[in-house]
Amino acid sequence: MFKPLLSLTGGLIATMAISIAQAKPLPQEDLSVAEVLRDRALESSDAYSIVESLTVEVGPRRTGTEGDRRAVAWAQQKMKDLGFDRVYTEQIDVPRWVRGHAHAEVVSPYPQPLVVSSLGYSVATPEGGLTAEIVEFADVEALLKATPKQIKGKIAFINKRMERARTGEGYGPAVQGRSRGMRAASEKGAAALLLRSVGTDSDRFAHTGMMSIDDIENPIPALALSAPDANLLEVMLKRGTPVEVKLNVDNERLADGPSFNVIGEITGREKPEEAMIIGAHLDSWDEATGALDDGAGVAIVMETARLIAELPDRPRRTLRVVLFGAEEIGLVGAKQYVDAHRHELDNIIAVSESDFGAGKIWRFDTRLPESKFDIADQMMQLLAPLGIERGNNESYGGPDSSIFVAQGVPAFGLYQDGTDYFDYHHTPNDTLDKIDPENLRQNVAAWVVMSFLATEMEGDLGRVPTKSE
Repeated sequence: MFKPLLSLTGGLIATMAISIAQAKPLPQEDLSVAEVLRDRALESSDAYSIVESLTVEVGPRRTGTEGDRRAVAWAQQKMKDLGFDRVYTEQIDVPRWVRGHAHAEVVSPYPQPLVVSSLGYSVATPEGGLTAEIVEFADVEALLKATPKQIKGKIAFINKRMERARTGEGYGPAVQGRSRGMRAASEKGAAALLLRSVGTDSDRFAHTGMMSIDDIENPIPALALSAPDANLLEVMLKRGTPVEVKLNVDNERLADGPSFNVIGEITGREKPEEAMIIGAHLDSWDEATGALDDGAGVAIVMETARLIAELPDRPRRTLRVVLFGAEEIGLVGAKQYVDAHRHELDNIIAVSESDFGAGKIWRFDTRLPESKFDIADQMMQLLAPLGIERGNNESYGGPDSSIFVAQGVPAFGLYQDGTDYFDYHHTPNDTLDKIDPENLRQNVAAWVVMSFLATEMEGDLGRVPTKSE
């Protein structure tokens, strides 16, 4: 299907008319190869077929489920088919949970159904459900300030709207209700929690997602509410009459069990013990096929490695693709990877992750020592023609990558346009048709430039400050 890059010989490169100025520390020859890789990705990258395969042949793959196990087997075989030199798994221990039904309805004063989804690891209601009055809070901070008397026996309703932004920066403030809301409501004696979905759409879908469940003495049912239904409750409450809602939820927490990080390597020719890690997460939520979150990322990093593997020579150091398990439930795979490889972290020259959908990449951020900025500047010579601008030096590389950065590993960040990402995030609408193949090719073109130059460069990128510094 693809033409191998066997034409990239020294003689051809020497005669190519490349409009890139000679600069150190990345030599002209490496920049020339990266340019050809970039252009090949724009012409013939087939990342779309990878994400199509994952979403069609595996589908939903929530941690600890049969779909998760199918995804692990799929990823291993796909990496072998794509020409990785080494493919292996590392077991991780994960909490498991079974999603049952979740029903909600207003019973008074204006009876009608509501569209909800259980938040990850929510407990069930008592048999037959529960009915209670709604008490509204503008955000989780308002809930934290409330007295137990205001909440006890009622359903706490956090009505925080998420702001739309290309950077996705509205997610952090809005997701606080999901990460902290159930704990706060439980401690104040609430019967249950309803949360306006953490999303930017106006569709009648609820956005699921993980809650903090550790060390909560009396967990309560917690559900996300679609945006139109959150609007409905808001307007009902403005009429001044108490609003009662009935919830009927059936979920079950299981004993912890195994999942896996899936790892594939293009082995370095000179420094195989040193590696650039590029990652994505293999798991997804269960109410869609996880095409954007994070099937697209899986495809981008796997296709990046395939293009580099087709070069006549392996890069100087190893390119390691890590498909992390259990990201959705708390970065579990990344945390356990770092714990298991703590003595090897100095050999990881940099880390990066694709986990923000499939929009066009528009910004290149870094987390590098200032003395290494010239490397990023040289990379930018090849990224700028893709419509990418230079960002800041505050990148954490992505959610899983942040665990490495906290230990001093440098990071690169290639950030997609996330304007509409949170319209689909964690909903039944996260499906393959939301991915534009042309945008995916642009992503791979950027990733292959960054990944090749990082693995081929002669020096290293040093270390960055850790959490304790």
